[in-house]
Amino acid sequence: MPRLLPHLLHDPDAQPFAVLRRAGGAGVEVLTGDVIDVERLADIPLPEPATGSPGHRVLAAVPYRQVAERGFVCHDDGAPLRCLVVSDAEVLTLEEALDLLPDEDPGVHGGDFSVDDDDYAALVERVVEQEIGRGEGANFVLRRDHVSTASAPPATTALRVLRRLLIGEPGAYWAFALHAGDLTMVGATPERHVSCVAGEVVMNPISGTYRFPPSGPTAEGLLAFLADDKEVEELFMVVDEELKMMSRVCSRGGQVVGPRLRQMSALAHTEYLLRGHSDLDVRDVLRETMFAPTVTGSPVENAARVIARHEVTGRGHYAGVLALIGQDDAGVRTLDAPILIRTAYLEPSGTVRVPVGATLVRHSDPVAETAETHAKAAGVLRALGVLPAPEHRPVPLLTDRTGVAEALSRRNERLAPFWATPQHDRPDAALAGRSALVVDAQDGWTQMLAHLLRRLGMTARVRRWDAVAPYDAADLLVAGPGPGDPRDLGDPRIAALHALVRRRRASGRPLLAVCLSHQVLAAQLGLAVEPLPVPHQGTQRSIDLYGRRVRVGYYNTFAAVAAPSGLPGVLLAAEPGTGEIHALRGEGFASVQFHLESLLSPDGLDVLSGLTRELLRDVAPDHGRHRRGRDG
Repeated sequence: MPRLLPHLLHDPDAQPFAVLRRAGGAGVEVLTGDVIDVERLADIPLPEPATGSPGHRVLAAVPYRQVAERGFVCHDDGAPLRCLVVSDAEVLTLEEALDLLPDEDPGVHGGDFSVDDDDYAALVERVVEQEIGRGEGANFVLRRDHVSTASAPPATTALRVLRRLLIGEPGAYWAFALHAGDLTMVGATPERHVSCVAGEVVMNPISGTYRFPPSGPTAEGLLAFLADDKEVEELFMVVDEELKMMSRVCSRGGQVVGPRLRQMSALAHTEYLLRGHSDLDVRDVLRETMFAPTVTGSPVENAARVIARHEVTGRGHYAGVLALIGQDDAGVRTLDAPILIRTAYLEPSGTVRVPVGATLVRHSDPVAETAETHAKAAGVLRALGVLPAPEHRPVPLLTDRTGVAEALSRRNERLAPFWATPQHDRPDAALAGRSALVVDAQDGWTQMLAHLLRRLGMTARVRRWDAVAPYDAADLLVAGPGPGDPRDLGDPRIAALHALVRRRRASGRPLLAVCLSHQVLAAQLGLAVEPLPVPHQGTQRSIDLYGRRVRVGYYNTFAAVAAPSGLPGVLLAAEPGTGEIHALRGEGFASVQFHLESLLSPDGLDVLSGLTRELLRDVAPDHGRHRRGRDG
């Protein structure tokens, strides 16, 4: 017999609560307890684990400004890291919850977007030209807020809206209402950010959007969406970015599973699951994965800068997470953390905000991206009553449509088998025990590079560009990729990368340079480095690499160009016709423009092992003159 929810409904605004329907959950969960605010994720209060005492312990609303814990920039709007410490809980069936929740008009009226359509379209053009076009990253998510007004108190409004979302958004990963002091939110988010059960970490990157036409989805429209290169590459880019995170938190990296369709009321997305195992505390998993590229961009650190440049206010909890932390029967902590999107924030003043953003890539159409924000907000705005409810027309399961399964499966033909299969060691006898130092030039690709080198039998450390010892004795120095213009010596990071590459070459010890560092090396060799006419962000190409055909992934805005006379003593792999240099090889060094470690590089691992074997062939091991191990 329900007890908590009926009690809450007498005066919803009087006490903190959460009502959740989670994918894979037991039903509709009602949680009550006390509210506290903490400064850091590590401060989220958790009792000591106890065997035989399963259940939820705390629900933490993690705001976007917590990215500062990773050293990333943001507008600090003071949004609280608010924790509902659970003292009581019950589970209802969906039918019980719908019978109890108020079937009333939410009382939300009017409103419009804080940034109008024309201004948002202009923002899209500006970001594509000034940020992606300058090599600042592969994709970025910029938000705008729909703002309206509620007549009822926040918690009352939230429960009215939740009932509509439970009915209207059955495909949501979480449908939820949270009332915790002056923080009230209600939403239906499609996307898990990260979960952890019995040490298994799962991330769920979702990207690519099929907006249903007014008459409903069609087989032709769906199949055209699944074949659209822009939508396909958009998903691959965020999967690559989350693989960087998996390589940080999971000692064995992450396996890519999928793709699948995530169907909502007004649109459908494509998604993958990434699976790995971690021994980290669940709060550390949260911190090391702040925040999803699907709501920030990639690389994430630079995306945070781009967001701060182009969004004039803080994000509040948009793009953060709700983190439900508990423990299982064995006393092991569990985590379930959806991304805070498709969510309305109800302020005590009566203001209702629905933040929404589009993923901007090199071939984004400003009008289409603006329309996408309308489609993404539509489900919540209909539940609020701001938009009229659509004519009731049940949409059949789209995955059952003819050709959909095949179209999804075809996407995997592009993927690197290493990431699409269970992770395991593939030691190379010539590399076993050799050491590598991977230099992070402000992009988590280096975590994936280090992961590949370890699977080949090497020991690999990762160090930031400003924390590398001048004469590190590692057998192999891997100068990594990163955002920015390789010619901009006024940027301290670019200048430091130039100095590092120059110093390593002078030492005569093996150097492998990737992407940005490849461009730095090419410039030092006297080659021209210029912006590309169209950036190669998130693209797979088939190239001739020293007489061998390989498929590899590119994320570059700049490229080195071969000189007509070539370079004495340097072997070049260049694109016929354009002279764009794919790779360089000389005494003691090798470099590649593409990403050996990318999901889009089916031949990446073989190329990496071949280049590394060649570089180390005549070099004596360092015999432990540096500290070995997995860190960084």
